[in-house]
Amino acid sequence: MSGVFGFTEHETDLLSALRRDLHRHPELSWHETRTQATLERVLREAGIADVTRVARTGLVARVPGRNPAAPVVAIRGDTDALPITEATGLEFSSENVGVMHACGHDVHAAWAVGAALLLKREPAAGDVLVVLQPAEEVGEGAREVLASGALDGVSAIFGAHVDRRFEVGQVVAQEGPLAASTDTFHITLRGAGAHGARPQESHDPIVSAAALVMGLQTIVSRRLDPALPGVVTVGTINAGRAPNVIPETAELGGTIRATTAASRALLLTELSTIAAGIAGAHHLEAEIRITEGTPPVVNPRDGSEIAARAVRRVLGGRALVPLGTTNMGGEDFAFYLEKIPGCFLRIGARERGGDHVPAHAPGFYPAEEALFIGAAVLAECAREAGSPASG
Repeated sequence: MSGVFGFTEHETDLLSALRRDLHRHPELSWHETRTQATLERVLREAGIADVTRVARTGLVARVPGRNPAAPVVAIRGDTDALPITEATGLEFSSENVGVMHACGHDVHAAWAVGAALLLKREPAAGDVLVVLQPAEEVGEGAREVLASGALDGVSAIFGAHVDRRFEVGQVVAQEGPLAASTDTFHITLRGAGAHGARPQESHDPIVSAAALVMGLQTIVSRRLDPALPGVVTVGTINAGRAPNVIPETAELGGTIRATTAASRALLLTELSTIAAGIAGAHHLEAEIRITEGTPPVVNPRDGSEIAARAVRRVLGGRALVPLGTTNMGGEDFAFYLEKIPGCFLRIGARERGGDHVPAHAPGFYPAEEALFIGAAVLAECAREAGSPASG
């Protein structure tokens, strides 16, 4: 394979081999030990000596800039896989049964290494921290990286995700919401059991649960501004063990998605209000537990403009495309953007003429050229963010 996007032929082959090795040996969140060791070895062999292990199974590599006094910028690639059995038919398919890189994190890790190689040869103004983050799929890795202090003092951070909705060569780098919050809820309805033939003697949690499922749907349709996306999904219902017995309890679980902090707060408040109200109307008690997930990813204007300039430099202005639809999936890069300015991008990963294959599916695979585009764009984001014009 010949060199592309500023890489030498050797580097192109190295990164391709690295991506395929990571894909062949996927590891679940917080178990990325082989992945960590492999990435550390490749970075050190490439002459990047300042590599630190952080957040249990993560890494941060520091690539020196031209001016030690210039602002420090970070770029991030995530490394964990999913509990999915692969069905791509790729020659480098997963060898770990039931585990697969079905979200492209093998490419994300490889392009972070690729960006480090480009920045070593053509440095940014200040130092660049290349973050190889574990446990994105469970929404925990970014918080641990931040808690480690590894990013203290960083002036901007950039990351990206492969996306087969877009062709190779297309990039989304836009201001505003790019991914949703990912909170979950669990509601226990407590009533009084009775014989199924004498429902008047009960306080029936199953009837209440049915009413609650429908009532929760009114949060988005009647309480949320129609201009704002939102999702309230009940994914589990558990109640009863016999057809002629009204049970004492029913349990419901689900997910809430929002694209702004304000709409997230509204959805969570309304869920608790409606659950308590419907339970009370049926003479039941409701126990409501909310598990906080990732915040929404909302790209600020300055970071988005920096990323857009980087894309134009690498690929030309026609490469920039709008997201075009609301993304209600989650991404723990949001935790970084709550603390540090920056931008999260979508990198086209569908080969020309290829089909759309959804992420988290057994047949998902990103076109390999996306690896080199992502690396080049992220490296340019770091250079652009550290330039005097951006400051």
